[in-house]
Amino acid sequence: MNVQVASRGTEGSLASWDDPIAIVGIGCRLPGGSTSPRRYWEFLLSGKSAIGEVPADRWNIDSFYSPNEDAIGRSYTKWGGFIDGVDQFDADFFGISPREAEAMDPQQRLLLMCAWEALEDASMAPDRLAGSRTGVFVGASLTDYTNLQRHRKLSRDVHANTGGAMSIISNRLSHRFDLRGPSITVDTACSSSLVSTDLACHSLLDGECDLALAAGVNVML
Repeated sequence: MNVQVASRGTEGSLASWDDPIAIVGIGCRLPGGSTSPRRYWEFLLSGKSAIGEVPADRWNIDSFYSPNEDAIGRSYTKWGGFIDGVDQFDADFFGISPREAEAMDPQQRLLLMCAWEALEDASMAPDRLAGSRTGVFVGASLTDYTNLQRHRKLSRDVHANTGGAMSIISNRLSHRFDLRGPSITVDTACSSSLVSTDLACHSLLDGECDLALAAGVNVML
């Protein structure tokens, strides 16, 4: 999970394609315990690996693992890059009821937290962005949480549709902070976050927005 805040040269003026775009804030949750840009940098310098066994609170890997690569319906690996605390969220801080928060895909929750931190990193007060021409561009692919809710027959909750819809991943940010620029979720598989960043840059340079939140989120549940 990574969110970048980018801005163009002069607010309110039409930018040219030669104008620089500045990344002014970053928020992140990455494997290896990286919960901030500083901690991520320290992790990179340490030379450690962020790959570990599937955590027990995600799924029971013993039910799926087999060292036989040809085994049908099995996985021959039990390792991956996982972030901690995907079930942790301060709903009250964001003015969201516990019932709605429970129906929200953890990807939406992570996006809210990291976007807030990215704006803090940029020394921008979120409430002062209300009504601004700020765009939100998010790369996302997985719908694991929605599938789990359907399997457990929890998808009938009134908040389930907005909690699980891919479009709402970006719209949730725009709505919470009252951002009036483009609000787009894009799925191009492994390149989703790169494409969202590219779209954010084009939107800034085309004058569609003065500020952009570009993000990528990917949580396997």
